[in-house]
Amino acid sequence: MTETQSAPSARRVALVTGGSRGIGRAIAQALARDGLFVVINYQNNRAAAEETLASLGGPQNGRLLPFDVADEAAVDAAIKSIAEQEGRLDVLVNNAAVAVDGLLLRTKTADFMRVINTNLSSVFFLCRAASRLLLKAKESGRIINLTSVVGETGNAGQVSYTSAKAGLLGLSRTLARELASRGITVNAVSPGYIDTDMTRSTLTEEMRKQLTAQIPLGRTGKPEDVAEAVAFLASPKAGYITGQVLRVNGGLLIG
Repeated sequence: MTETQSAPSARRVALVTGGSRGIGRAIAQALARDGLFVVINYQNNRAAAEETLASLGGPQNGRLLPFDVADEAAVDAAIKSIAEQEGRLDVLVNNAAVAVDGLLLRTKTADFMRVINTNLSSVFFLCRAASRLLLKAKESGRIINLTSVVGETGNAGQVSYTSAKAGLLGLSRTLARELASRGITVNAVSPGYIDTDMTRSTLTEEMRKQLTAQIPLGRTGKPEDVAEAVAFLASPKAGYITGQVLRVNGGLLIG
């Protein structure tokens, strides 16, 4: 152990990307409730990230780790920080995402690549960088990737977002096969329409009503609905589940 390293935490440690608000905040709260020490990633909104940390009970239950998930070097440095400060990583939740909507013919290459890099390339960077720590976790190692119902169905006007989210399905299934022999599970959670700041900012009230009418359960989802699914997959109860897509969509997609 070097001078910069601390003794491994006695508690399981999770990294939640995009953990400052919305679904990420709810996931961080659910994992902390289950006894994990949660490293909360964010990029710009420190105030919101601090609110998330406070909701976990403060520094005894987590810490903030700002970095751009689409920056390969920043990802490597972040995982190194976790190795040095916490000494372990048991659960990686890839939640950070952006959406730049537009029809194919109106989508700029820069916008397409920004979404791909933030929503898909980042997961590759994080899984690769974190794999050695997760391998040490053995049977407690978990990777949980947040995809989307539109990654399975497609959605007009979201060519970049659906492409990235669909890519996560293939990435998750491949990693599940690669890492299963070491006891690490890899799964995806696929939310439907979840009421968050992101969805509220992109949909009119009329569009929300039309979407809700298509959901068999008759309501939009809450961030907590997604968080409970993630917490289950992160728990010992899900130790024999890998390579799966857990849909949290109120019946919007069945089959």
